[in-house]
Amino acid sequence: MNQSIVVDRVSKRFTIRHVRSLKEMAARAVRRRSETVDSFAALNDVSITINEGETVALLGFNGSGKSTLLKCISGVLTPDEGQIGVRGRIAGLIEVGAGFHPDLTGRENVYLNGAILGMTEAQIEEKFAEIVAFSEIEDFIDTEVKFYSSGMFLRLAFAVAVHTDPDVFLVDEILAVGDEPFQRKCLDRIRLLRSQGKTLVIVSHDLNMVADLCDRGILLEHGVVVMDAEPHAVVRRMRGEE
Repeated sequence: MNQSIVVDRVSKRFTIRHVRSLKEMAARAVRRRSETVDSFAALNDVSITINEGETVALLGFNGSGKSTLLKCISGVLTPDEGQIGVRGRIAGLIEVGAGFHPDLTGRENVYLNGAILGMTEAQIEEKFAEIVAFSEIEDFIDTEVKFYSSGMFLRLAFAVAVHTDPDVFLVDEILAVGDEPFQRKCLDRIRLLRSQGKTLVIVSHDLNMVADLCDRGILLEHGVVVMDAEPHAVVRRMRGEE
């Protein structure tokens, strides 16, 4: 089976600065004191391989590194150490509204985001009506997106992403936004992508949903992979049931 995603010994650190206000910065400057800086390891020597057609859940409590890992896979973040390889066209929903320009209309952003995700103008034109219909925001498609609610952002962003025909689809907590009928619609489309043999990587706090949807669960704790197994087993470990 071909490998779709290879994460090889990836580490990512963030700098935490403890100066919180201009007043405090000015006071430190007068006293000739430097700000306090700490380093936080979000990922530490992470290695995983995901094969074509697998649906994988990245699991862990807040601060475990799962969203950082997903952003590294997507290319939003660059690892400090290690390498990541992805085969095929990648699309996803890492943050609500990412890749959208607030001063452009929904229509203009469909073309912009579609181009960012690798679609040609002709491909976007061909799928435009289907994208808008899926988003269910036809009445607002020519409104500047800075006036959109987070739910409207989600609808349009998800609609564009799933219509790019990606080989690899990444989702980070995006299904927590929006009303329940649209969440079900999104899940149905994710299941369709899975049935088409796409590679899916999902981060979600809905443990029951990901356990039923995914083939594998990868559990991270403090930036380290501690378990890679059948997803229901990983969920049971998270819940302290085994």
